[in-house]
Amino acid sequence: MTDPAIDAEALRERALTTLTTARARTTLLTSCVEDPDLTAQHSPLMSPLVWDLAHIGNQEELWLLRAVAGRDAMRPEIDGLYDAFEHPRSERPSLPLLPPGEARAYAAEVRGRVMDVLESADFHGTRLTEAGFAFGMIAQHEQQHDETMLITHQLRKGPQALTAPDPEPVPLFTGPSEVLVPGGPFTMGTSTEPWALDNERPAHRREVAPFHIDTTPVTNGAYQAFIEDGGYDNERWWTAAGWAHIREHSIHAPLFWKRDGKQWLRRRFGVTEVVPADEPVLHVSWYEADAYARWAGRRLPTEAEWEKAARHDPATGRSMRYPWGDADPAPEHANLGQRHLRPAPAGSYPAGESPLGVRQLIGDVWEWTASDLTPYPGFQAFPYKEYSEVFFGPEYKVLRGGSFAVDPVACRGTFRNWDYPIRRQIFSGFRTARSAGAV
Repeated sequence: MTDPAIDAEALRERALTTLTTARARTTLLTSCVEDPDLTAQHSPLMSPLVWDLAHIGNQEELWLLRAVAGRDAMRPEIDGLYDAFEHPRSERPSLPLLPPGEARAYAAEVRGRVMDVLESADFHGTRLTEAGFAFGMIAQHEQQHDETMLITHQLRKGPQALTAPDPEPVPLFTGPSEVLVPGGPFTMGTSTEPWALDNERPAHRREVAPFHIDTTPVTNGAYQAFIEDGGYDNERWWTAAGWAHIREHSIHAPLFWKRDGKQWLRRRFGVTEVVPADEPVLHVSWYEADAYARWAGRRLPTEAEWEKAARHDPATGRSMRYPWGDADPAPEHANLGQRHLRPAPAGSYPAGESPLGVRQLIGDVWEWTASDLTPYPGFQAFPYKEYSEVFFGPEYKVLRGGSFAVDPVACRGTFRNWDYPIRRQIFSGFRTARSAGAV
């Protein structure tokens, strides 16, 4: 029998590591620019960076100091300012937000008190504290906002503020272009992953017909062929809503791309560079991904198809935590955690491929699926309805897999992301699929 004290210490260490990792990244993203850049709104789609900073601290206080530790509110008067549902992003610059220095001090004071709570935390007794869930939820929340802040950095005008080494170069991928995923049942979602969020639960049986899926995400080079073939000018490839949207907004290429003579350039974190043909395409909307798939004679995979390709082991019939197995992500498995500031070339990370040979299902780019965000059978909102339940319905499309901007704590084979089909500022790409027998 496992010693509960050992389990508690392991949980304490995991919570400490993930919270510390998240805060180091938050500090990097908010210290690499001057205060005017923190208080400015760089796009109406995004909050000022200083809002994210204080919001991170406020959510940590709400859940770990008040809900878990039962402590009094530190600054109850700011709760409304940092309630994401009370004020849309476009309005946040006009609010009386904490200035950068005060926001940093508030977040730091909250974290200091949380460290005291963590030292004596009991990881049993309530659903919120079981297996350290609340600490894991807050670490994931901070990393999700770190990804949001990285998006803001990409939208920000001006010179380069962030740097990171490029992914290791790899030989041009010459493997099969697609993989056959056998039909039959598999287990989708999870009931056992301790820090999984409510929309990933519960585990349930899904039946999936056989299908083929791209071995790697669609590359810039492949997407350029769609552009050069007049893909943005041919209504037949687009849904009615997609066609109306790209015409209204004069969209002719992925976000941040521009034509320079015979080549395409892109702006990436303040640097203009030639679009690399072998990288997964980035900053495309669901409408663009869907149109490309139609042009290619294929379709986007459903969410269930994507997860079966990522988790199902045909040899055992078991659904794994990740494509490579149950081990936590390591650098050889996937491009995660802002270790690089770009996707790795298509075909990278052979150690991270699925049992069927599908690569880069985790990391590099979020992958659009054909599916709307809906609850799983037996879904229960926890710990608050606003995390998932209010987004269920046809307005939001599901993305899977995570990007280079996602930390491993907020990325797993069951993790579900979602956004409007028009969104392009996110680190989104895709891969295509076709039903078995379809040509």
